[in-house]
Amino acid sequence: MSEMRFEQPKTAEAASALLAGTQGLAKVLSGGTDLMIHMRNGNIKPELVLDVKGIAEMNAITVEKNGGYRFGAAVSCMQLLENTAFAETWPGIIDGANLVGSIQVRGRATVAGNLCNASPAADTVPAMIAAGAIASVVGPAGRREVPVEQIPASPGKTTLAKGELIVSFLLPKRAPHSGDAYLRFTPRSEMDIAVVGVGLSLTLDDKGVCTAARVSLGAVAERALLVPEAAAALIGTKVDEAALAKLAAAASAAARPIDDKRGTKEFRIKIAGVLARRAAEKALARAKGNK
Repeated sequence: MSEMRFEQPKTAEAASALLAGTQGLAKVLSGGTDLMIHMRNGNIKPELVLDVKGIAEMNAITVEKNGGYRFGAAVSCMQLLENTAFAETWPGIIDGANLVGSIQVRGRATVAGNLCNASPAADTVPAMIAAGAIASVVGPAGRREVPVEQIPASPGKTTLAKGELIVSFLLPKRAPHSGDAYLRFTPRSEMDIAVVGVGLSLTLDDKGVCTAARVSLGAVAERALLVPEAAAALIGTKVDEAALAKLAAAASAAARPIDDKRGTKEFRIKIAGVLARRAAEKALARAKGNK
């Protein structure tokens, strides 16, 4: 058996070249909270482990000239939680990041790792999709911008090509009177995997009418889903009782879960609607300035 290579590139392009040039299994080490466990258990035996924490652009949290936020793929969940300005701007993403493992895990784990593990139940992914986050991907063909909802393909698999890695995420400038939220249902209150998760973001006009919305469901399909029909139930309304009922129905209709030990199909479909409604109420309160 050949020895595992460990590399620490200083640029995203160098990292991409190393990934592209490896014949066997290559893994990116950012937080390592899942990778190290899989390696220790013998589930995977990479030919190459690529430590990207030394790449400057992958460790930064910055405000773009247009007012949007960009944060690197090696930024930990705890760094996002402790960045007051970011947390106040995107509380829904903070909702998701705050549910990733224990406080010790959050000190290492990253949103990019959560996304690229491609678990349908990942907590940060529906929140990022609802926020309209765009992933900046570097590969052998150069850089490309990819909506987060297009990255997961199925459990454990992404749409990233050989040699590609996520470098950073871009979040758009928030319009006034905007709010977002992420909620999940779990059997236990701490350190559990979502049975259902819902990310929701909305914007109101000066009269309290919803002018834009995005809704994402987690743990109810082979990947996190963007649900335009659920968002459409809110747009043009004051997010009243009738709109919330339509939202819940649309979320339940979009769910296509499996039966497993954590919940039945019927239960998950029902809960998807319930959580979508609650997430909308929380996002609405935030859009109106109520924390």
